[in-house]
Amino acid sequence: MSYTIKDVAKMANVSIATVSRILNGQAGYSEKTKLKVLKVIEELGYSPNAVARGLINKRTHTIGVLFPKLSSSLVTDLLDGIEKAANENGSSVIVCHTESNGEKTMNYLQLLIEKRVDGIIFASEILKDEYYQYVTKSKMPIVLLSTESYAFPVPYVKVNDFHAAYAAAKYLIDKGHTEIGMISGNKEDIVAGKPRIDGFQKALADHGIACGERNIVNSKGFGFHDGLDGLRKMKEQFPEVTAIFAASDEIAMGVLSAAYQQGIKVPEELSVMGFDNLNLAEMTIPPLTTIGQPLAKMGEASAQMLFKILETGEIPESRIMPHKVVERLSVKKRA
Repeated sequence: MSYTIKDVAKMANVSIATVSRILNGQAGYSEKTKLKVLKVIEELGYSPNAVARGLINKRTHTIGVLFPKLSSSLVTDLLDGIEKAANENGSSVIVCHTESNGEKTMNYLQLLIEKRVDGIIFASEILKDEYYQYVTKSKMPIVLLSTESYAFPVPYVKVNDFHAAYAAAKYLIDKGHTEIGMISGNKEDIVAGKPRIDGFQKALADHGIACGERNIVNSKGFGFHDGLDGLRKMKEQFPEVTAIFAASDEIAMGVLSAAYQQGIKVPEELSVMGFDNLNLAEMTIPPLTTIGQPLAKMGEASAQMLFKILETGEIPESRIMPHKVVERLSVKKRA
């Protein structure tokens, strides 16, 4: 038999409101009453329905997270931080895989709002007008993670991609490299694609190194296969290249694999630098030198920002998280 909050209240001889306050950690009852209600709950094996509790206190203690690609190692690291913050705040996480598909994204946004989640974290892709208008109309709190919006006043957590890419290129220059190539993500991606390309080009220009079309291979995305194909294209258009900056660790891993297949020694013949500092980056052969994003901390910060909105109603300031060069063994200093 399934018991309700009414059954608990009746058996404990208290009001439904008192049971609700005890379940939600609110004040307004004695310790004796609390112990009596908890004893009845234990005896009945009563488990409060999350949706029913949400109807009472207007909170379901769940947050929704939208990712474009669940197979990415970057997502795993971001989600670790989100779940840590959610757990600390007594909430759980619903993860949605959008595949960067507009119709699928809208369907998930509708589902999350119908499920009465407390708020939404929108990660790693551009916030389109239709998404923003739908969420705003529902008055659902939203925070952006590893992306930002130039069009809409939505708080975000990310690194400065331009500065981070500049730091990557400068690191290779400081190691004595002048024949430097970049395998980028999608150049039409205004959040991570173009800023990383711009940062790379600016670093080369500031150090008097020519940078033309031969220096950059533009990929469709930021995945392993983009690196596999990218190295072949780079060697065709820029055979003198001695160092490659990959716009993601997954691209860099593809470059390492392609180099192995082509008999190119890393770092003796080709230095490779990534971007992200995924957990897998230290497991490659050789271990990958990369630009570190504090991914777990970024995920945690985005969730904490969302809970702050829920608690205070105030929109927090966006956060640019620090990046750093993580030195391992895939970059060699030129003599």
